[in-house]
Amino acid sequence: MRMWITILFSVLLTFVSPFGRASEAGIPNPFADPLPARKRDGLSARFTNEVSFDNYSLSLQGQRIFLHSGEFHTYRLPVPDLWLDVLEKVKAAGLNGVSVYTLMAALNPSRGVVDFNDWRALQPLYDAAKEAGIWITLRPGPYINAESTAGGIAHWLTSEVAGELRSAAADYTAAWTPYIQGIINETSPNQITEGGPVILLQVDNEYNQAQGAGYFAELESVYDSSSIVIPLTYNDPGEGDNFINGTGAVDLYGLDSYPQGFDCSNPQNWNPITTNYHTYHESANPSQPFYFPEFQGGSFDAWGPTAPGYPQCEILTGPDFQSVFNRQLWASNAKLTNYYMIYGGTSWGGIPFPGVYTSYDYGATISENRALTNKHVELKLQGIFLRSSPDFYKTNVIGDSSTGLTAGAVTNTAAFVTLLRNPDSGAGFWVVRQASSTSTATTTFKLNVTTAAGTKLQIPLVAPTITLSGRESKVLLTDYPLGSGSTLLYSTAQVFFAGVIGGKDVVFLYGPSAQAHEFALKLSGATTRTSSITFTSGSTKGLTGNQTIISVASGFSGVATISESATQLVLFADSVTAGTFFAPVIPASSGDFKNYWGLGTNESVLVGGPYLVRNASITGNVLALRGDLNITTGSAKTSLVIVAPTSITSVTWNGAKITATPSKGSVVFDGSIPAAAHTVTVPKLSGWKFNNSLPEILSSFDDSTWTVANHTTTNIPFPMVYGDGRITYGCDYGFCENIVLWRGHFEGTGVEKSVNLSINGGEAFAASVWLNDVFLGTSFGNSTNDANDIAQTDQKFTFPSGAVVVGQDNVITVVQDNMGLDETSGSDTDASKSPRGITGFALFSGNFTEWKVQGKIGGYLDYPDKVRGVLNEGGLFGERQGWHLPGFDTSAWQSRDLSTGLPNSAAGVGFFVTTFDLNIPAGLDVPLSFTFGEPLGQPYRVLLFVNGWMMGKRVGNLGPQFKFPVHQGILDYSGTNTIAVALWAMEPNVTISPQLSLTLDGVFTGGVGNIATNNPVFSPVGRE
Repeated sequence: MRMWITILFSVLLTFVSPFGRASEAGIPNPFADPLPARKRDGLSARFTNEVSFDNYSLSLQGQRIFLHSGEFHTYRLPVPDLWLDVLEKVKAAGLNGVSVYTLMAALNPSRGVVDFNDWRALQPLYDAAKEAGIWITLRPGPYINAESTAGGIAHWLTSEVAGELRSAAADYTAAWTPYIQGIINETSPNQITEGGPVILLQVDNEYNQAQGAGYFAELESVYDSSSIVIPLTYNDPGEGDNFINGTGAVDLYGLDSYPQGFDCSNPQNWNPITTNYHTYHESANPSQPFYFPEFQGGSFDAWGPTAPGYPQCEILTGPDFQSVFNRQLWASNAKLTNYYMIYGGTSWGGIPFPGVYTSYDYGATISENRALTNKHVELKLQGIFLRSSPDFYKTNVIGDSSTGLTAGAVTNTAAFVTLLRNPDSGAGFWVVRQASSTSTATTTFKLNVTTAAGTKLQIPLVAPTITLSGRESKVLLTDYPLGSGSTLLYSTAQVFFAGVIGGKDVVFLYGPSAQAHEFALKLSGATTRTSSITFTSGSTKGLTGNQTIISVASGFSGVATISESATQLVLFADSVTAGTFFAPVIPASSGDFKNYWGLGTNESVLVGGPYLVRNASITGNVLALRGDLNITTGSAKTSLVIVAPTSITSVTWNGAKITATPSKGSVVFDGSIPAAAHTVTVPKLSGWKFNNSLPEILSSFDDSTWTVANHTTTNIPFPMVYGDGRITYGCDYGFCENIVLWRGHFEGTGVEKSVNLSINGGEAFAASVWLNDVFLGTSFGNSTNDANDIAQTDQKFTFPSGAVVVGQDNVITVVQDNMGLDETSGSDTDASKSPRGITGFALFSGNFTEWKVQGKIGGYLDYPDKVRGVLNEGGLFGERQGWHLPGFDTSAWQSRDLSTGLPNSAAGVGFFVTTFDLNIPAGLDVPLSFTFGEPLGQPYRVLLFVNGWMMGKRVGNLGPQFKFPVHQGILDYSGTNTIAVALWAMEPNVTISPQLSLTLDGVFTGGVGNIATNNPVFSPVGRE
């Protein structure tokens, strides 16, 4: 049943506080001693103690955590059944949280209407997060930026509100209140206090307190008067001390940082690390933990032929960037970090702002088609370490190489070290990097350390040196606890996992094969000696306490059991091999948080070999593993190494029993997954049917049902450039998004020679102009990798002789592409009230008798497609008719291949429609894309509709995007699919020949389970 939440502005905002669920005891944490979270003046007494923090870190139900999170926008993946897939991949990387923007522009399509149905729903996200064991920081705005149209603010609001956006103006407050009320209603039952996953809620986004204090106070008063009891947070776009104290101050302050910026053209050219994070935090909010609500996890990419594309962004922010820059956050004592983005997704329909194209891949850890990138490996190595290291959740910065660190030092000034130490256990975390963070040199050194007992050592003691191979950072350890009883005295190797498995203290160390590594601890079992691994009695190097020094020579590869006993297991692998391992959480048998590490369970296993391990469970003596294998290039047996309790006698993979054999008394199992042969082919796109989609230029066209553009005042604060007093901005008439058509009427006298039009569509827009059925030309906006951008043109269009029909009605028709509304520009918050449309018109000579405008059918209020939503369609004739929808009858249309373009090489708009069948076997995850194969430069635009969803905008003359991933759930993998291409040829008599094909991006066994499709078919109701 469709449920629309309609909230009238006269509703009294009174909310009853829930009694809350009793706090669970959780898993004991020796460092669970935080103070209550800092409260803003006047904060409701109902503020929960289930989420608290001190100057060190965040605590949930008394358990310290390192909030290790990634940004995920569900609105950029409009298939709710796939959200769990993303969250499982986040969890597999060792992360424990996601940060989620919600898009007001989609949820609040018109005044007072808030829609949480279908892909706009929040409950499926909350349910998936509970299932995956992922915490949520919710960021509902109303303004979110996020490279989204109007920064996320609802389009209707930009023209209907006279007051300044993002201010305390009464009409702006009245406009956003129903939306925030809806967010509260959906989220309140899903807070941690109610057994839900939501632990933090952000107020608006990146703002200046001097300008926005009153606005923030208004938002906070609504939350404080509601059943929201979790801390309110803020993300400062720079080191500005905003909203820490005073009016509008939040509970927990955070700092955003993008050290590499947003141009991926030269991905090997780095900016250096930021070195003052810690000193800024100590001066700004030292009583709170250091929080990064957004830290660079990729970059957006811009329109234009010189834009580098997302593969370059993936390189710019790749594993070496993650190694150096993420660990610099650790060195700065940050304990809450969120990578923007962890999964970027797709800015489909009218979602993007003008600066970006359809793909929002972002060069993120998980690619737009949901495949894992090599960034996932490095992030997993970091994430499992953080999960394994509760001593790291409470540390003091002791000093670094620039401050005269007395507890230790590097022996080579080309290296740099920062020491963090747990004040209770004495565990030391020595973060080392190149002194010049952009250096690609190989740097060797030794490290002088002081242990918790006061012993001074120069490590390594046996191996030659510590090595940094170019852009690399490491965390070296002293006095590092392992599980229940063991401790690493020191280690120059990295720790992947430390914990208890099957009653044994397990530590899994790793390091690059080309480097030597060393660590020392008290061994309790037999050792495995090889030519690459040597054991030295610590007493020979002055160590006490029966320490053994283990040295791994350069050149070692694979995984080795260093030592195993009834109480201890020590493993070492080279970095590549370690990167093939996962550490899935074994859920508890019951409880609200049974899937959450720390609160519900501290049990895990190790699994090496598969492409992805999604989760694991133990029932009796059976270990059930669920995950994926990558068989894109062929199928072969997958070898496994499993570390699991000795009680395990059987292992299953996706429900099927597999071979897994332990050595006697060992928790290390060797096994394999049989080859799974699957052949997947995709059809060729053929059988296209064609119809003209620009009847508006014909003399017979009747625009009597169109909206008359007769306003003489507007709330949009950008005056018309010229005209006769009428306002011709699309948003003023309910047509903000996608393509909008204008028709200007005048009575022909024969003296009219030309028309001047100023047209605003946003960066990289275009607008084509006709006089009656005579093409006059196209105004081209521009973007060249976010430079030389043209958002508005002013052009004279000359009438050919005989084009004006004397004594009759003549019509200027303008087809205009809206590229989205602008985001806030500095302190100009009304920049989002973008003047999209015709910003100036003048006949030479004569006057327009009437202007008519038409965008998406129904405007904000009566658009018929409530599933795909308000941003999916524009005003093309074919869209208004529903030609893009499955089930529309095209049997009477002419056959014409898309590659031949429009008939007679004319300028204009036409629809090409075809269908194809898919029959992809269950149990496979098969990413597919629609790919344009012709070279960049042809003057056309394409809107790509897949089963009715506008999944791509291809700009043939600008680019760079040519490949458009489309997911299962939009595509029906077991049925018929409809593809509609709206082709807009912007110049006549030139080659326009789109070469569109369906391409296979990968084949993965295991997959994502059953994915529902929700693709409503054509209905004439509400259509023209």
